[in-house]
Amino acid sequence: MGTRREPTARQLRLATELRRLRDAAGLSSREAAEMLGVNSVQISQIEAGTTGVSEERLRRLAAHYACTDAALVDALAAFATDRTRGWWEEYRGRLPTSFLDLSELEHHATYRWDVDFLHVPGLLQTEDYARALFSCRVPQPPEAEVEMRVEHRMRRRVIIEEPSPIPYDVLVHEAALRIKVGGRSTSRTQLARVLELSEADHVTVRVIPFELDDFADVTAVMAYAGGAVPRLDTVVRDGPHGSLFIDSEAQLGVFRTLFRRVEAVSLDPERSRDLVHGLAKDL
Repeated sequence: MGTRREPTARQLRLATELRRLRDAAGLSSREAAEMLGVNSVQISQIEAGTTGVSEERLRRLAAHYACTDAALVDALAAFATDRTRGWWEEYRGRLPTSFLDLSELEHHATYRWDVDFLHVPGLLQTEDYARALFSCRVPQPPEAEVEMRVEHRMRRRVIIEEPSPIPYDVLVHEAALRIKVGGRSTSRTQLARVLELSEADHVTVRVIPFELDDFADVTAVMAYAGGAVPRLDTVVRDGPHGSLFIDSEAQLGVFRTLFRRVEAVSLDPERSRDLVHGLAKDL
């Protein structure tokens, strides 16, 4: 297999998991290479994601590493054999790589969670709302790039709008619903969109109300994508310099706990819809 100049987040995740399995087995890259009959440079390239690995070699490595988690090995084999070139590839070289990696992650996700405190999560956004957010960036992107980002964000919604959508749970703070992004008309339409999607069987929207006490210690903005097995879950957090993809088992456990804590103190779906309806009516 040839080398890659820029591995995707999914390819890097496969590489990371193979390295973790080797480390857990207490083996060196040289020992892994000897087992496969290759040189240690090739193992290093596989574990850096700069070259792929066949399913046959992956399963041999997993057996050599004494990995007994058959579901994990099968999931990693699916990573290794995946040749998907999804719709997001149209934007390669035109949008930041993190946009494409998020789309690919969502495409393969088994479920999605979102927690947000300042904005309506991206998968629920309308075009005008997303456009207003992208236009407010500093420095402001050119108009053509803003439109491309909006288009990409709207296409991401396929995972909750297709005939077989994935389960989607949203925890959004009341502040995010009250902030007028793009003016009253845009905000009203956005709230109507949240209400519309909250009626879908696979979408659950819960609002974190202002009235909640002692909430600061459980805040954690996140986009959480479920993998084929829990070990392959991923958390995505946005920052000033791009998106951070988090996949260590310890951190994933922390974010699962945080999500459940926030969920436990949020309004139930019915009361959440009533609150959103009231806010839309007042605009």
